Amino acid sequence: MYLELFRLKELPFRLSPDPQFLYLSRNHSRAKAYMESTIWFTDGFVVITGEIGSGKTTIIESFLREIDRDVVVAQINQTQVSAIEFLQSLLVQFGFQPFRMKKAELLATLNGFFIEQYAAGRRVLLVVDEAQNLSHRVLEEIRLLSGVETTKEKVLRIILAGQPELNEKLDSPELVQLAQRVRLRFHLTALSPEDTRAYIQHRLDVAGAEGRQLFAEECFTEIFRYSGGVPRLINTLCDTAMMAAYGADRDFVTPEDIASAVEELQWVEFAARTHRGLRALAEPGIEAGDGASRSPEASRPQGTGEHPLARIVLASDGRTIAELPLRAGRVVIGRTPDNDLQLDSRFVSRHHCQIVTTAGGCVIEDLNSTNGMYVQARRVRRHSLADGDVVTIGRHELRYLDERRAPDHGFSETLPGMQPPATEAL
Repeated sequence: MYLELFRLKELPFRLSPDPQFLYLSRNHSRAKAYMESTIWFTDGFVVITGEIGSGKTTIIESFLREIDRDVVVAQINQTQVSAIEFLQSLLVQFGFQPFRMKKAELLATLNGFFIEQYAAGRRVLLVVDEAQNLSHRVLEEIRLLSGVETTKEKVLRIILAGQPELNEKLDSPELVQLAQRVRLRFHLTALSPEDTRAYIQHRLDVAGAEGRQLFAEECFTEIFRYSGGVPRLINTLCDTAMMAAYGADRDFVTPEDIASAVEELQWVEFAARTHRGLRALAEPGIEAGDGASRSPEASRPQGTGEHPLARIVLASDGRTIAELPLRAGRVVIGRTPDNDLQLDSRFVSRHHCQIVTTAGGCVIEDLNSTNGMYVQARRVRRHSLADGDVVTIGRHELRYLDERRAPDHGFSETLPGMQPPATEAL
């Protein structure tokens, strides 16, 4: 990678949330302050919303890293669950084995645990990320849990974080009682142009730039124009631009590198941007022609990009779903729509892995996923892909075809490979 050329200690624009790199804009500072207030006030919920990639999860991780030791935390990230499964997940966070308990037992165990912690001088905090996916029934269970109290105060503190759909859900007539319990509600907006520049420099300094300006001044306007100030999109664009500069053996990023990155990513200006990534559904019966999945070749503007250096053939349940060309740059694979290749499966993490393609070859890297990735039944963190390799991710298989060595590949509908056991990803 480009670390040595830019004289950096670590990659500055990783997509995985890292509290060390948190840049506290005015809005991010307010969101974190609201979270911190839950430790001292127990009279209601705190709700933090923001668009995909706005930094909610990073703020949560930073907040939890700094929390006092006398606070007992349950952090729930898997929210597409039933009410019973949610209560079980909560008890697992507190060290219980609740899977044979009936609902009455689950509630009694939770109530007893809350009162026990209060008596011991400890505070209990529940943090739910991706809360927009919670059903009305689960949200009602959370409201009822928030009512557990002693003669002086309630004993459970609650933070709900999620995408803007969470606000719509909380405002529905069915949840009026829960909405009345919300004490603070804050929406995390995108960064301003000034904050975008400061954000980029902050991440570079944390990575080892030590004040050196590695991006030409003219780059920042273009970065904001194409990212809209969304932190995750800023990371993607900056990382790709640094790779372009690396390819030119240059230790600073120019506007030409930004333009090259934009072309490689196939982005349009943020104001007009729509998701054009590849959506591959895990559920049986979804075919590539259904509108649920389409090849990036179909969405690539004519005349942009060279012949692909390699291809990924995606399969599930032994059936080919789609095909993804690999050109120089990075492709991120994960569960959420902001990925270049979306695998909509509960066994796949938000940002599961990435494939970095250069003239010399392709490398697939795990992005701290829950279930990992496997090559020949062996879990790998980083793997240099060879022609014909099959990488297993949950219930999906990615077959790598190197176009530089075998441009006229054929492939069968059934792919080889093993699928190790998987659990629901966070």
